Amino acid sequence: MTVPRLVIAAPSSGSGKTTVATGLMAAFTERGLAVSPHKAGPDYIDPGYHALATGRPGRNLDSFMSGPELIGPLFAHGSAGCDLAVVEGVMGLYDGAAGRGELASTAQVAKLLRAPVVLVVDASSQSRSVAALAHGFASFDPQVRIGGVILNKVGSDRHEVMLREALEEAGMPVLGVLRRVPQVAAPSRHLGLVPVAERRADALASVAALADQVRAGCDLEALMALARTAPPLECEAWDPARVPGDEAWHVPAADAGRRPVVAVAGGPAFTFSYAEHAELLTAAGARVVTFDPLRDEALPAGTAGLVIGGGFPEMYAPELSANAPLRAAVAAFAASGAPVAAECAGLLYLAGSLDGKPMCGVLDADARMSDRLTLGYREAVAISDSPLAAAGTRLRGHEFHRTVIEPGAGDAPAWGFTHPERRVEGFVRGGVHASYLHTHWAARPSVAWRFVAAARAADAGAADTP
Repeated sequence: MTVPRLVIAAPSSGSGKTTVATGLMAAFTERGLAVSPHKAGPDYIDPGYHALATGRPGRNLDSFMSGPELIGPLFAHGSAGCDLAVVEGVMGLYDGAAGRGELASTAQVAKLLRAPVVLVVDASSQSRSVAALAHGFASFDPQVRIGGVILNKVGSDRHEVMLREALEEAGMPVLGVLRRVPQVAAPSRHLGLVPVAERRADALASVAALADQVRAGCDLEALMALARTAPPLECEAWDPARVPGDEAWHVPAADAGRRPVVAVAGGPAFTFSYAEHAELLTAAGARVVTFDPLRDEALPAGTAGLVIGGGFPEMYAPELSANAPLRAAVAAFAASGAPVAAECAGLLYLAGSLDGKPMCGVLDADARMSDRLTLGYREAVAISDSPLAAAGTRLRGHEFHRTVIEPGAGDAPAWGFTHPERRVEGFVRGGVHASYLHTHWAARPSVAWRFVAAARAADAGAADTP
């Protein structure tokens, strides 16, 4: 496949990657191009802004979670039929999983995609030194092709001239200059930007302002020309309908037409989800229906499986607690033995309480906000059989929360972490699998197929009940 593509990277976090990437996505979309948005790493929030800018699902490319071998196929799946793909990097260009070299770095993703890199440089406190910085990043790994820089936070015309002269000496093209102006409003809190679902109208205005800023300061024609230099990517697109080759999943003939309803929590409190999860559930035979625990007082009709992903329930604990009818419905559903998969925010929602506010009471545990941020990649093995994974199943995942739950694991833990620390975590109880660990099911599609099989069995059992 040949899709013009760019990777937007930076020397470090806070340089302006999100500003440039989201602005470029919006500016090119306004020109009538179909733009495929991607984010390197496990971040859930930036892809929401990318989706707003392009009208397409924001997709993650995380070579730790999915493995390097899936970066090309997942990219090909997401960008099929598009005129341009823009990949926002993570952290600094060469920063990846701790102690793992280039693994999960923006540089590795760029190499796997054979994509040119645009380096966004915060130039606010430098002039000629910018050339040394750009030269160092361009020469550090010859396989990473830096096609030019976009200078951010430039103070004046004179400052811009000095920067351009220095980069011209180094032979590094300047593809854009953004002036030092008050930043476009995009409020943040303890885990990053506030998700789009919590401020949609303001987020639309922010994205439009980013597009204006980038359109005025960047050479869109030169950037598109650079994107077109990306060579063909020789890989087959990832297909959510491909049955896992390592396990046989056969639907009984009597159930072939049965599409169990899998309810997926959404709304402002539960915004963390990878687009591929819903695609996998659908491919495995489920009918995916979204509901909002802040507003809906009942689960969707016919629910046979329940997925409660990540988000910010700690910001909405009073409202979630006030929705007593839904809390009771979730508790009754979990007690029935039907499959429930809960990640991070979902874990908190199933607890007995969150910051003193009653939650669903499915788990004999209580959660609260903490001053400590838990953050990092994990290697995990399933400890207990559940509708999500058989005992012994190995997955890589990511923890990202500023809450604690006590106890941290049940009598039947969900996961045993093998790296970077050894501990057990999470809860398996009946059909419930609840954990802090975020996982990317594309790395092991059998997770989705196993979950839908359990939902189909629960649906059949409910149909047979007088």
